[in-house]
Amino acid sequence: MKKIGKEQVRKARQTLAKYKEGKAVLDKRIVSNEQWWKLRHWGEIGYDKDDTRPMPASAWLFNSLANKHADAMDNIPEPAVLPREKSDEEVAKQLSLILPAILERCGYEKLYSDGWWYKLKNGSMCTAVVWDPDADGGMGDIAIRNADILNLFWEPGIKDIEESANLFYVTLVDRERLNLMYPELCGEEPESVAGGTGNVEKYKTEDKTDDSAKVEVVDWYYKKTINGRKQLCYCKFCGDRVIYSSEDDESCADGFYKHSRYPFVMDTLFVQEGTPCGFGYIDVMRDAQMYIDKLSQVVLEHTVMMSRKRYFIRQNSAVNEAEFADLKNRFVHVAGNLGEEDIREIKAEPLDSSVMNALSLKIDELKETSGNRDFSQGSVSNGVTAASAIAALQEAGSKLSRDMIKGTYFAFQQVCYLIIELIRQFYDTPRSFRITGGYDAFDNSAIKEQNRELFGVQLGTKKPVFDIVCTASKKSPFSKASQNELAKQLFQLGFFNPETAVQALGCLAMMDFEGKEEIERVIRDNAGMNEVKI
Repeated sequence: MKKIGKEQVRKARQTLAKYKEGKAVLDKRIVSNEQWWKLRHWGEIGYDKDDTRPMPASAWLFNSLANKHADAMDNIPEPAVLPREKSDEEVAKQLSLILPAILERCGYEKLYSDGWWYKLKNGSMCTAVVWDPDADGGMGDIAIRNADILNLFWEPGIKDIEESANLFYVTLVDRERLNLMYPELCGEEPESVAGGTGNVEKYKTEDKTDDSAKVEVVDWYYKKTINGRKQLCYCKFCGDRVIYSSEDDESCADGFYKHSRYPFVMDTLFVQEGTPCGFGYIDVMRDAQMYIDKLSQVVLEHTVMMSRKRYFIRQNSAVNEAEFADLKNRFVHVAGNLGEEDIREIKAEPLDSSVMNALSLKIDELKETSGNRDFSQGSVSNGVTAASAIAALQEAGSKLSRDMIKGTYFAFQQVCYLIIELIRQFYDTPRSFRITGGYDAFDNSAIKEQNRELFGVQLGTKKPVFDIVCTASKKSPFSKASQNELAKQLFQLGFFNPETAVQALGCLAMMDFEGKEEIERVIRDNAGMNEVKI
């Protein structure tokens, strides 16, 4: 008898409905943030459709997010795998070469870029690390994808998704495509696979979408404790019909993924208590952006009034109004005498300076609260011309960016851990990777759990464990120039002179910069070649 059937799926759907209700406010905020991002925020502010006043949508908020994203792209993380035991050093070196190859194969740089846009807008990004059994011609391989938080549902009130009793990821699939993917559903009653489309909140897109032919396919992850050990279980269903259940799959006796973790990694910008999702820069800046645009509306409206003169004309005036309104006419006819009271210009008073001051203050407020000051974009105050001074200002102004990028590095470590665990579970067949120096084959034999024995006595099992260290892939021209400048300074100061190797190594011991170990090695090699004792 199957462990997961229609009754269990119906209960899961009820749980999904509760989870959806719990994150309804978050879903609406994400949809609203997308409108602010697209400069369509007047509809979010609320306005009269019959209002003919100008509705400016300045891009101060957009510019701030674009600069934050550029900072993130200058510091794409790269993994380095370190062993916890000396016996695992060789396999750790192999993994340090293989992980970047897997990330490149999955298009991680594009995922990183798209994820950062999502994180800046909404406060969180979610990365899914799963096993795709159809990849590589059916041999299967690791797949990394960005998960839309609108489609992800967890237990309300928890801060870490690992604490959630269930985790649902809902996707909309065309019904015909679903029947091709899973032919066994074709014979089912329409009601049993009528998943509907009501669980996933929709974005306000420019395209006219029709979801009437789509159904919801749900990936349901949940955890069970079996023999004192937590196991991750997985079920895919549509409507009331089970498509796949790991509990009814004999090959998943130890759990769907043996690492027993949900295959989703959350990366949060500004943390909130009681939820795994944070809030983003749009949530911080939208108030200032709203008043910038409202004040700009006042300025533009007044500018139009000042530039387009209007007149009072007496009811029985002798002026030909049609000729007076047509600027092409060189002559305007009047009947009888034209008095000063017949026509009078409506005077528009100059705009009070307090309006412009308030507008400038709101722009400065948005820059300050987002950490997007002028020097962070390359502009500096008058009088600052020295390269070192400009670099110091830019470095000081980038501390907020460094802080939020560091949070992404923590999440990236978890992504790498999940990749290693999937390698440990599924890479039974050797895989070929193109790495520096040629092609290498790798399988999971060296990182699988192994029996340990001494003099024929079983000492239990050993599972190689690794630590992940993230470093920034230097994409910024300024970072490269700074590194090159440091190398020239070390050369000019005589650090590579074998006769001063002892002093140079002593000085390096007090310094901290990237690549320091390589410099020390070069100095020691130079000293050894010239028979200088260190």
